[in-house]
Amino acid sequence: MSALNPLIVYSLAVNAATGLAVGMALLWVWRSHRELLLTRDLAFSQLLQAVVPLGYWASQMADHRVAALGLSVAVFAQIGSVALILRGSCRLSGWTVSRTEWALFLGLLSVAGLWVVVFNDPSLMAWASPLFITVAGVAVTRGLRRSTPADRLVGPLLVLLGLNQVQFALWGQAALVLQFNIGTGLRLVLGLVLMYAALARASTASRHLRMRFQQLVERSHQGIFVLVGQQVRYANPALLSIYGVTRLAELSATGLLRGLRREEIDEVAVHFRQLDSGMVDEVHWEGLRQRQNGSSVWLRFSAWRTLWGEEEATQVLVTDQTADHDATQALLYQATHDELTGLPNRSALLQRLRQCCVPLPERPEFGLVLLGVDRFKLFNEAHGHSMGDEVLKALAAAVVRELGQGCDLMRLGADEFAFLARPYQDGDSAAAMARRVQKLLLQPLVLPQHRFFIDVSMGIALYPEHAQDAEALLRAANAAMHAAKRTPGTSMALAEARFERGSSELLAQEQALRTGIELREFSLHYQPKVDAHTGRLTSFEALARWDRPGVGAISPVEFIAVAERTGLIEELGLLLLTLACKQVVDWRNRFARLVPVAVNVSPLQMLDGGFPALVEQLLYSCDLPAEAITLEITESAAVANLEQAREQIQQLRAMGIAVGLDDFGTGFSSLNMLRSLPLQSVKIDRGLIEPLPVADAAAVVRAICQLAGALRLEVVAEGIETQAQAQAARAAGCHELQGELFAMPLAPADAERWLAGIQANVYA
Repeated sequence: MSALNPLIVYSLAVNAATGLAVGMALLWVWRSHRELLLTRDLAFSQLLQAVVPLGYWASQMADHRVAALGLSVAVFAQIGSVALILRGSCRLSGWTVSRTEWALFLGLLSVAGLWVVVFNDPSLMAWASPLFITVAGVAVTRGLRRSTPADRLVGPLLVLLGLNQVQFALWGQAALVLQFNIGTGLRLVLGLVLMYAALARASTASRHLRMRFQQLVERSHQGIFVLVGQQVRYANPALLSIYGVTRLAELSATGLLRGLRREEIDEVAVHFRQLDSGMVDEVHWEGLRQRQNGSSVWLRFSAWRTLWGEEEATQVLVTDQTADHDATQALLYQATHDELTGLPNRSALLQRLRQCCVPLPERPEFGLVLLGVDRFKLFNEAHGHSMGDEVLKALAAAVVRELGQGCDLMRLGADEFAFLARPYQDGDSAAAMARRVQKLLLQPLVLPQHRFFIDVSMGIALYPEHAQDAEALLRAANAAMHAAKRTPGTSMALAEARFERGSSELLAQEQALRTGIELREFSLHYQPKVDAHTGRLTSFEALARWDRPGVGAISPVEFIAVAERTGLIEELGLLLLTLACKQVVDWRNRFARLVPVAVNVSPLQMLDGGFPALVEQLLYSCDLPAEAITLEITESAAVANLEQAREQIQQLRAMGIAVGLDDFGTGFSSLNMLRSLPLQSVKIDRGLIEPLPVADAAAVVRAICQLAGALRLEVVAEGIETQAQAQAARAAGCHELQGELFAMPLAPADAERWLAGIQANVYA
């Protein structure tokens, strides 16, 4: 090895160390800010530049092979460093360099490098390297001329770095020490400038992020507040608006709980203790709260632990759900109350009876009184339905005044009422209360400009003497009421066993139904369901038809009720389901497409533990996939036992068979089914669709869609007869529409027009 000047050795070492340190530091900066591609390229350039002094040092070795290798390393490390600088500069300045141009550039550098290695003549490389670095510096200066002051220093530093390397081209090794020392300083300054620029950019980004977050929070429609201990440290404008205050100072932890009962406050305290102890990461609750002006709002809260500065805090997200809550309450009220009188309806009565008919050792005795207005049709015919409605409201008010608010008067139908009574309590037995009503109606009902004498027939059934469950008790009281109607004037009758036997016509109908099932007198018609937004056919609903020989068409409402009462529903249901499956097979073979068919299933069929297996076997025998049919549960007298059907529905869903709820909104039982059973869809009853697009009716439909959406259920609106109803149902969130606007129930041959794609689109 030839002796090197110690000063040169020291300069080489410092230059290499500086390049390594600066390159590693720039890589660390780039890892945190991957968008800074120039920083990355300069980092690798610095690392390669750190190899150049080491290669030069090796090139001065006495061993020719080591010297040649060292020279090659130094030359090509320099080439790589220059290439990376130019690459980053081009990207930053926006210059587009083609692959051909890059190949030409690298070729020129490689030729210069090979010239140095082969001929040991550094002159070509000595001029090429500073030239390209200087060009890169000019490009960076141009690209960053509108950037931050720190960024704008990068270009000039690169220019100086390129010009510094000209010393070797001009004066050779005599200028080497000075070049290395100046280069070391320039590289160090360049690295510091890039790191400072990255930190400044990160600070700016952090500030912008903080500002964006603040804007999001300040403009959010949901309330947000932060509690540190019992002190409210922050509240956004939405939170202040929700509670009806204008300043943060008006809020306090106790004020947020204004108007709550002690048990509600204790419940909130439990939530916060769970958060403080780390038992849960987030808690949710909701409830009624009072605003500053005393008005009430229904709020939903979500809370989690956070930091407020250096202090442990709790952040709470508050959502005003007053509108949704009111809509839900309106839906619940509508489901359980009569619209005309405001009294509880039949669904509420059944719910109350199920609560009272409990199989306890000491069962509380009570009586059920059914009250039917005699010849009520005459009021409608003589004075119109409006006057008939006024008569019913006046009768209800008079009975409530006579019996007291505790009588729980309910309206069951057009002209039927009911109330419950403890049979032997303070003389107010069911019979005694009925006699008080009888005495009341000896006097006329006084209405504006009218006085009417009213006769009613009352049937009384006692629990547990006459029946052991809600439905049986209601049937017994109903039979007794019809028996009382045979007595002129306001009369009453106590339930008897013979009342339950029914009429000869009912028996004849049951016998005819058995024969009809055996002889397969039933058929199916198909009503299309369409996509709410496109109007395209999505599926059919199979509707049962019975043409009874010698009688004619029988209403499905009538023969389904008879089938459920007689236990024939399973046999009839299997027949209808088989007809639907065979029709789907026929259509699939002829039209090469599978259109699902929905089949109504009685809850009584669901009580059969073998029903899922029966459906599976039927699909297998017809070679149909599970999605070929949908089963829709209708409300019936067996709805009280639907809890027992949960397992069967789960088995059907596990097979891939969709199960939906039909006629949703007709009673409280529908809400129970929606909440407790693993359903896939709900069909809104036509009674709720008919008033559309009236605003309050649309609000009820929207509330149903929101409830269904929370449970991930599809919503079908049936009974669509006008374009206005279709538009309102679609806007409320319904997914599918069905009704006479699109098609009446069709015979199979007519339904095939839809399958053939020639049916006119209503939306067209």
